[in-house]
Amino acid sequence: MATVNQVYLYKGVDKKGQKIEGEVSSSTPALAKAQLIKQGIRAKTVKKKPKPLFGGRGKPVKPLDIALFTRQMATMMKAGVPLVQSFEIVAGGSEKKSLTDLINKIKDEVASGTSFAVALRKHPKYFDELFCNLVESGEQSGALETMLDRIATYKEKTEQLKAKIKKAMTYPTVVVLVAIAVTAILLIKVVPQFATTFKGFGADLPAFTLFVLKLSEAAQQHWLPILIGVAVGIFAFSKAKQKSKGFRIALDKLTLRLPIVGHIVYQSIIARYSRTLSTTFAAGVPLIDALTSVAGATGNYIYEQAVLKIRDEVSTGTQLNVAMNNTKIFPPMVVQMTTIGEESGALDDMLAKSASYYEESVDNLVDNLTTLLEPLIMVVLGVLVGGLMVAMYMPIFQLGNVL
Repeated sequence: MATVNQVYLYKGVDKKGQKIEGEVSSSTPALAKAQLIKQGIRAKTVKKKPKPLFGGRGKPVKPLDIALFTRQMATMMKAGVPLVQSFEIVAGGSEKKSLTDLINKIKDEVASGTSFAVALRKHPKYFDELFCNLVESGEQSGALETMLDRIATYKEKTEQLKAKIKKAMTYPTVVVLVAIAVTAILLIKVVPQFATTFKGFGADLPAFTLFVLKLSEAAQQHWLPILIGVAVGIFAFSKAKQKSKGFRIALDKLTLRLPIVGHIVYQSIIARYSRTLSTTFAAGVPLIDALTSVAGATGNYIYEQAVLKIRDEVSTGTQLNVAMNNTKIFPPMVVQMTTIGEESGALDDMLAKSASYYEESVDNLVDNLTTLLEPLIMVVLGVLVGGLMVAMYMPIFQLGNVL
C-alpha cells in the first residue's frame, strides 16, 4: 500500500543560524525532519498543517493560482529540490483540490519521462503557449529554475495589473447596480403608496410627479419582462464577445475611446506589451517568435494586429523601434526606451523599466479614478433617490401652500 504524504509546518534554523520556517511534504514527522536535515535545516518544531475550515474543493483554478504554483516551483528548484519532489511539496501545500489534482497530473507525466513543457501543453486551459515556450526554453538551456522565476515574476505582474483594472471597474459598477436596485424598489413598493394618497387630493399634480407615477406604473406592470430583457442582454453580450470577432474588434476600439477608462486600458496594454516582450527576450526566445507571443498577450485586437505588423517588419530587417514607431500607436517613451535598449544591447532591461513605469502609472490612475468617482456616485445616488422623494412630496408642499 502506497504511503500518503502530508504537509508539515516547520520552524528551525538554517546553516547560517538564521531562523527559518516553511512547509515540507512527507509521510511522517520523522521523515520530514530527515528531509530538512538534508537541506541543511535543523527543525525545532514539525507539526501537521491544519486543513482550512472552508476547503478549496470545487473551486476552479485561477490565473493567480498558476502564478503562485510557478513561484513555489521556482523556489523549490532554487533550493535544490528535484523537479518531481517539488511537485509533491507544492501539491501537498495547496488548499484547492482542483489545483492539487492538476499538479499531480503534471507530476505523473513528468515522472513517466515526459518533459515539463510537454506535460504543461496537455493543459492549455491553464498554461498558454507563451508559458510553455518559456518552460521549454528553460529546459533546453539547463536553467529551468531561473526561467520559472522569470515566469513567476511575469505572471505576478500581469495578475496585479488585471486586479488594478478590475478594481477600477468594480466599485462604480457595484454602486450603480445598488442605485438601480434601490430605485426599482422605490418605484414598485413606495411610490404606489403615495399614488393612493394623491387620488383624494382633487387637484392637478405637478408634471414631475405625474412622470414618476407613470414610471412607477410601468415598473409594476413590466418588471418581469424588463428583468428578463436585462438578463438576456447580458447573456447575449457575453456570447457575442466570445463568438463574434467583429463584435470584439468594435468593443476593443470603443474601450480605448472611453474617457478616463480608455486611458487606463491603454496604459495597461503598453505595460503588458513591455513586460511580455522583456520576459521572452530575456529568456532567449528569438525576437520574431517573442513578438508572436506578445501579440496575443496585449489583450486588445488593435494592438494585437499592430504587434503582428511589427513582427513582419522586423523579419525583413527593420529595427524594432522603427517598426514600433511606424504603427503610430505606441507612446514615444516606449519607442525611445526600445531604441536605447537595442543600441546598448540591453533591450530586455529597458522594456522591463518601461513596464514598471506603466504598471505604476495604471496604479496611480486607478487610485485617482476611485477618488474622483466617489463624489460623482454620491451625486448620482442623490439625484435618483432624492428626485423620487421630491416628486412624491411636491404635491404635499403645494397643498400646504394653498391652505
